[in-house]
Amino acid sequence: MSSAAPTAPDAAPDQAVRSDVPTRAAGRWARLRAAVARHRADLLVGLLFAALAGWVTHGLWPDPSGRVLALNPEDQTLYEWFLAVDSRALLGDFGLLTDRLNAPDGVNLMANTTVIALGVAFAPVTLLFGAPVTFALLAGLNLAGTALAWHLLFTRLLGARPLAAALGAGLCGFGPGIVSQTNSHLHMTAQWLVPVIVWLVVRLLRAADPLGRVGRPGGTPPDGGGHHGGDGGPGRGGPDRRRMLTSAVGLAAVVSVQVFVGEEVLFLTALTLLVMAVAYALADRALLRRALPGFAGGMLVAAGLALLVLGYPLWFQFAGPQGVADGMFSPDYFSADLASWWTLSPLSAAGSDEAARLTTGPAEYNTFLGWPLLVVTLGCAVWLGRRPLVLACAAGALVMGALSLGPDVVVGGDRTSIPGPYALLAGLPVVDGALPMRFALAVLPLAGTLLVLAMDRALRGTGRARRLVPAAVGLALLPVLPAPLPTAERPALPEFIAAGHWRECVRPGGVLVPVPLPTPKEPWPMRWATAADAAFAMPEGFFIAPYGKGGTAAMGTWKRPTSYLLSEVAKRGGRPAIGDRERRQAARDADRWGASCFAVADGTRHADDLRATLDQLYGPSTRIADAWIWRV
Repeated sequence: MSSAAPTAPDAAPDQAVRSDVPTRAAGRWARLRAAVARHRADLLVGLLFAALAGWVTHGLWPDPSGRVLALNPEDQTLYEWFLAVDSRALLGDFGLLTDRLNAPDGVNLMANTTVIALGVAFAPVTLLFGAPVTFALLAGLNLAGTALAWHLLFTRLLGARPLAAALGAGLCGFGPGIVSQTNSHLHMTAQWLVPVIVWLVVRLLRAADPLGRVGRPGGTPPDGGGHHGGDGGPGRGGPDRRRMLTSAVGLAAVVSVQVFVGEEVLFLTALTLLVMAVAYALADRALLRRALPGFAGGMLVAAGLALLVLGYPLWFQFAGPQGVADGMFSPDYFSADLASWWTLSPLSAAGSDEAARLTTGPAEYNTFLGWPLLVVTLGCAVWLGRRPLVLACAAGALVMGALSLGPDVVVGGDRTSIPGPYALLAGLPVVDGALPMRFALAVLPLAGTLLVLAMDRALRGTGRARRLVPAAVGLALLPVLPAPLPTAERPALPEFIAAGHWRECVRPGGVLVPVPLPTPKEPWPMRWATAADAAFAMPEGFFIAPYGKGGTAAMGTWKRPTSYLLSEVAKRGGRPAIGDRERRQAARDADRWGASCFAVADGTRHADDLRATLDQLYGPSTRIADAWIWRV
């Protein structure tokens, strides 16, 4: 007999392995619970912001395809078309010049606020559920995402208490200007990358400071008032070149993405940070001497890397086909009224509709902070004292607020002869593409930062300030709480489009001519193309292109003789005399557009007159579903 110990049964190893599984699973569950516990405050704040965003946009949600923002349906129509065109990238059908509008010339997507990055990222949603669902989703996500990003920045970068950070971030993401811009301006409300840009710039500055004296979270002043160890602590002996490089690379990547989300937001962010950098440097000249060489070098690396990515798209925007190199909006018209600063927005809980006279429209209540918030923010800035970050925020707010007043100061609707600081920038490249009144949007995060600093200081202290400052901030924010955005019922699409009958009239990629054709003021036929995921093209439409005098930027294009004739019939009715001359011109225009067919849907204004006119131009019509069509 062998003296060897008996071997374990075959099942023993398997059993041992199986007994390990619950242990590993328990460990993963414990780590998950620990992570949730660590970030409980962030999760709660995120849920709060999501609920608030849902409240503001809830009018769209019973039926996004059947509801529309009542205060700016034209721009919503445009952005839904943008989202439909962007989603085609998932199908391999995408280019910076699209031929799906303004046939045959097309539209330069870089020269328009096409939110390409958002459209591509949410392409699956658009293709599955439709562009109106994507629009409604982004309208809410931009608000909540922007606020949450600022909250994370305030808690991580400034080390602020969650309550202080949440209140300041709420102003950044749900302030009057942002809520107003939510009326269809997705490129202006998608600001969730701005805090990331700020963080990367500060990270680069910290890495470039040999002494690491730029403030950090952990109980020291966040404006450069303390020393810390670690990767940027005192005595490190020189700049942290690895962190400088990673910060520069990260900054280049985020800036590149932001260009395809909204260039105007990036421009405002860059200008604000420049003003703040100058003010901060003047307040802390020792930091300027220590960190400037490394910081400037890192910024040059970031700019160079970003240019490698953005060089061609930017060239295409300004000098490519259908590109524009100038702005088309009058700075005199789009200037903020000085009186609007201390007035509450009509879209705020305590606002009044009478205040709307102080701006150009419901999507531009950018300056309506109200006097309580202005007074409390000023008081917080004074109470915080001459700290570098406080001075930088105050300088940035004053400069950007002053620039929002435009070339000449307007007070209470009356234009004065007092020149505004913007007059110094008027006509400069890039600057003339930004609306002066939108410079005020940069004031929201600056005011929010001052409120966070004051709240955090008060909550960490003792005495009356611990109670008075949070109470004052809360009372100042109450009047600017957002009200839900007004919505209205969206006109139903013709069955000809909704059921896909358009394919009997035009092949995918071909040109369908809706009658009347879309214009910037009445872009409604563009909803037809949006519902079809931009599978067909149409002439004319709502876009920016070089159709102004001397090739300057203009909204839309000039009308061909036939489209002008049809638009007049649609507007006024009647049946104009049609002869051989008009028929020859109609044939030339249809050939110019590359049209496959014309279509008039039931319910179109003066549909009978339009049908009679088109019969004279292109011969007898054919009935398909609820539309009359003319194949050409």
